[in-house]
Amino acid sequence: MNLILDQGNTATKIVLVDRGQAVYSAACSRLTSEELAALIDRYRPECGIIASVAEPDPAWLPLLRRRLRRFLSLNDDPTIRLPITLGYRTPETLGRDRIAAAVGAWTLRPEVPLLIIDAGTAITYDVVLPPGHFVGGNISPGLTTRFRALHDYTRRLPLISERDEVPDLGVTTEEAILSGVVRGIVYEMNGYIETMHTKHPHAAVFLTGGHAPYFDRRLKCRTFASENLVWLGLNRIIEYNEDK
Repeated sequence: MNLILDQGNTATKIVLVDRGQAVYSAACSRLTSEELAALIDRYRPECGIIASVAEPDPAWLPLLRRRLRRFLSLNDDPTIRLPITLGYRTPETLGRDRIAAAVGAWTLRPEVPLLIIDAGTAITYDVVLPPGHFVGGNISPGLTTRFRALHDYTRRLPLISERDEVPDLGVTTEEAILSGVVRGIVYEMNGYIETMHTKHPHAAVFLTGGHAPYFDRRLKCRTFASENLVWLGLNRIIEYNEDK
């Protein structure tokens, strides 16, 4: 059994994987070392991995290294081997979540070009080409980040959040913000997907992240919506390093 820790901008996701299947998953804004130790006592994983967009809690690392047979830190361990190659000029600045999602998508569809869209605090667009080469990607503000920016950097625009019903054109300021932000992201995503399919007609598009379900039903093109790409990728990295 493997212990997966995915520390994002707003929450830490914990997944325990047994033979490729998640047997436990949770997300919390703050994970204490006592809670982490209790999970290890309950499930007794042998291996573990952490990927963080921030600095991991310093209390976690000694605990994980002490209690697990093998522990990998995707953030700071240069000896970790990846099943894909990175064409990024500054791999040390490449988000660990982006690497993990790319590996997860490639694990599911290794035979075709891939566009991975991760809709979270930021929206990332990453491309992986056969036989498993990460060629690069782009970053733009996410849904909540755009709402917050309009509120924070203007004097009078209200702070709003996503809603199910989005008008074509707003007839109030709140509707104008909602429609402008949501439809702007939809047009952006559709543009990336259409460009990808123009260059690679047989490409598969993966949509992941906290806002993936919100946007999946609004896109013109078919996508593989999966909330599991990051943990699938991290689990694959554990397996790949175990095999070496």
